[in-house]
Amino acid sequence: MQPAAGQDAPGGDIDKPARKPVSLRARALKLLARRDYSAVELERKLAPYAADVGELSALLEDLRRLGWLSEQRLAEQLVQKSARRFGTRRIVEQLHERGIDHELAARVRGELQASELQRARAVWDKRFGHLPADLRERGRQARFLEQRGFDSEVIRRVLRGVAEE
Repeated sequence: MQPAAGQDAPGGDIDKPARKPVSLRARALKLLARRDYSAVELERKLAPYAADVGELSALLEDLRRLGWLSEQRLAEQLVQKSARRFGTRRIVEQLHERGIDHELAARVRGELQASELQRARAVWDKRFGHLPADLRERGRQARFLEQRGFDSEVIRRVLRGVAEE
């Protein structure tokens, strides 16, 4: 006779080996194997599993020391992934959301602003490719670029068709 649905056979649990609890370090490495995290993000994800704050802080410091936790690398990857599609403002917002410190975000902002006009032109050209014929179309194109995080002066230059200086 077989057990009814939802019931285990007698003695079924005895043969199963007990699972070892996963260490905090193993959890961190598993997360970092998928993608880079900032210290703030990793701390937020691991906090429910930490016995105390000191243990978590020590682990994060150890991961930094080993080079497995690098906010610089995370910022570079985010910029590389987003620069072709978004403006400086939007990329810096993403950095702040990820918990990247303000000093690093300010450095990235400076680097991105140098190429913002050409990036805006490339995004605009891919989407529209022609100057607006009327005010309504101009507003539509400007809103598109603004939502992508480009500066208002850059948007004006793109929509006027002003050549790069």
